[in-house]
Amino acid sequence: MNTAAVKDLLLKMADDALIIGHRNSEWTGIGPMLEEDLAFSSMAQDKIGHAQALYTILHEILGEANPDTLAFKREEKQFRCCQFVEQPIGEYDFSIIRQFLFDHAELIRYDLLTQSSFQAVAQLAKKVKGEIKYHVMHADTFVKQLGKGTEESHARLQKALNNSWHLALGIFEKSEFEDVLIKDGIFAGEEALKNRWLEKITPIIQSADLKLPVTDESKIVYGGRKGFHSEYLKPLLDEMCEVVRTDINAEW
Repeated sequence: MNTAAVKDLLLKMADDALIIGHRNSEWTGIGPMLEEDLAFSSMAQDKIGHAQALYTILHEILGEANPDTLAFKREEKQFRCCQFVEQPIGEYDFSIIRQFLFDHAELIRYDLLTQSSFQAVAQLAKKVKGEIKYHVMHADTFVKQLGKGTEESHARLQKALNNSWHLALGIFEKSEFEDVLIKDGIFAGEEALKNRWLEKITPIIQSADLKLPVTDESKIVYGGRKGFHSEYLKPLLDEMCEVVRTDINAEW
């Protein structure tokens, strides 16, 4: 097993989960209705739990620092999350579209990983995909309702989808280890994941009377997997890590 390749894969998955979990938690107390306040809070806890599970594998099996250090004591450049998860929550239409696009990709990613030759990840994937299934059901429901709702809700959802599209495609940014991961049976690869994602989301978007945006390869937002991030990640990390960084060596 190529340890560096597996570390890279797990780190980007964990960082995606941690950062989108933090973003989802920002809806706590300000949701458009009480049920949604609870829904985004609950999904935020799930995501951060997934991040912790992945960081734990990185620590206990692959020799990386402990989960708290990986989550709270790294600098911006050391994170491998895609830029899509870094974006502010914006209005509710953007958060729903982001959840729809991101969680469908995550569900398929974990489904593929149930067949991984790295057993620790395969076992985790079987548990996590069962949780993400409910996140996807939540997103699908609101995309269909709002897409086919009023003229305003349809227009706002289509605009959010258009504005999110090239950020979402950045989820599938390949690493230098792509071929090794496929060859070793660790992961089927980002291209396979993207193709399955497109097959899954396209009919749902159409059923909501929305149009799939046209892809311009030159506008896809890459860089996050290599440590190049948007202007939004550092302020997020400053807030998320504020307590830990008041005394970086404190023991809790």
